[in-house]
Amino acid sequence: MALVKNMSLSAILLGLFAVAGTGLVAFAYDTTKDRIAANERAVLLRTLHTLIPADQANNDLANDTLSVTDPHYLGTRKPVTIYRARENGRPVAAVINTVAPDGYGGDIKLLVAIRYDGTIAGVRVVSQNETPGLGDAIEADKSDWIFGFNGKSLDNPGQKGWAVKRDGGVFDQFSGATISPRAVVKAVHRTLLYFKAHRDAIFAPPSQGTAEGKSS
Repeated sequence: MALVKNMSLSAILLGLFAVAGTGLVAFAYDTTKDRIAANERAVLLRTLHTLIPADQANNDLANDTLSVTDPHYLGTRKPVTIYRARENGRPVAAVINTVAPDGYGGDIKLLVAIRYDGTIAGVRVVSQNETPGLGDAIEADKSDWIFGFNGKSLDNPGQKGWAVKRDGGVFDQFSGATISPRAVVKAVHRTLLYFKAHRDAIFAPPSQGTAEGKSS
């Protein structure tokens, strides 16, 4: 009988601790969520302005956005965000979230900034799981390889040039790691093709339609 009472008491105490713990977690979340959101926005803006400097656009890039879906060109069936840069309402560039689905370690998520004239302003890796010391050289803080996209376009270097050198293109691969750069080059090229096909829709007012692709 005493054993049953002790077990019941223990269960009640555990329940109280669980309720108290859940309450503390909820309280902590409520008190920090605004600060977390502000920090995430600051990081996003820093990255966007790294690709499109603040002196080239005067709109709020983080809020001038478009959600689109195109698994063929953008590498994922999930909706992705396009950030639009404008100068006094004039289109300057689009920063497109895109995915290289065929990285060595899985999806490589990218931001590809494309000027209105179709040239690349910059590319940055958002997340990746490539091999440390080899494939992770696609990161801007690991090597300068990613800067090789700056100024490129569909015509420069042309269709055949959009590949790593091992495949007959102009982009370097890494010693001992070809899969990662190959995946990124393909993804950036597909993103340029998407931009060419949907540029007017990307910058159109909402009432004039969206840039959502239907390719498969």
